[in-house]
Amino acid sequence: MKSFSESYKAAGVDITAGYTAVELMKKHVARTMTPGAIGGLGGFGGLFELDLTGMTRPVLVSGTDGVGTKLKLAFLMDKHDTVGIDCVAMCVNDVITCGAKPLFFLDYIACGKNVPERIADIVAGVAEGCVQAGAALIGGETAEMPGFYGEEEYDLAGFTCGAVDRSRILDSSRMKAGDAIIALPSSGVHSNGFSLVRKVFDVEKADLKAYSAELGMSLGECLLTPTKIYVKPVLALLEKADVRAISHITGGGFYENIPRALPEGLCARIEKSRVKTPPVFDLIAKAGNIPERDMFNTFNMGVGMTVILPADQADEAVRLLREQGEEAYLLGEIAEGERGVELC
Repeated sequence: MKSFSESYKAAGVDITAGYTAVELMKKHVARTMTPGAIGGLGGFGGLFELDLTGMTRPVLVSGTDGVGTKLKLAFLMDKHDTVGIDCVAMCVNDVITCGAKPLFFLDYIACGKNVPERIADIVAGVAEGCVQAGAALIGGETAEMPGFYGEEEYDLAGFTCGAVDRSRILDSSRMKAGDAIIALPSSGVHSNGFSLVRKVFDVEKADLKAYSAELGMSLGECLLTPTKIYVKPVLALLEKADVRAISHITGGGFYENIPRALPEGLCARIEKSRVKTPPVFDLIAKAGNIPERDMFNTFNMGVGMTVILPADQADEAVRLLREQGEEAYLLGEIAEGERGVELC
């Protein structure tokens, strides 16, 4: 006998829609399966078998995050198959800064009304993000919450767990003045600063689907461009280079995130002329009359991740990253001084 409650449906929760959503998402989840994943969807917990080959003192590294108010753009554009990539990216890009390889991912979707096709689109994006990160999607939860969210609204968050041998955890204590700072370009705004973005463009009233010559696409398409996932190129670099620290440039921009990877007594000296900033950031600054300092303290400005390593390895690191498809470039250097960022 199938589970069904007429009373619960009358209260706004259709559990049969949940079953339909699970069936629709199974093909997407299947794409993410790695050798450690055990079982399928439907259990009370996600199972993953650890392969500790080559590790003498394995350390688990976890990360959790959401997509934030960028979801408002997905609602307005009625496009839901990319925000899942953002959700994965925000978690796995944090984990990789420790030198850890993401192993698995779980998602949480809370919605006002469970529309199975929409839920499946969201999970398709999560699955794509997991494929890009090499992580298995081993579980999740969809919560239908009528009266809490509007029928067209949802929230999306996720959790990842990675592993690294203790001896290979990135250690900024070895950093010294003269070390190079390498930039890995972002794909755009990523998933931070959207409260300001929405205010600047008044997105609820704007024509988000109108073509913009400045952007080469519509504003809505540009803003929904998913966060880039850096896991595979960074893991490849870690095998060949003596990386001292990595920063994921998220909310707080340069001024908040780069110092998190610096020890006391050292600062990051960055040449502004080197920063390759996509047109969308110029558009945001002009439309909102936002000072340069605030732009660099809110957005990634075209740099999604920074890598710090010895200066004599910088050219080779750039070459290795470009082999992995990342148009990396030298951004600046480490100098003596108060911990922080100097834009020169």
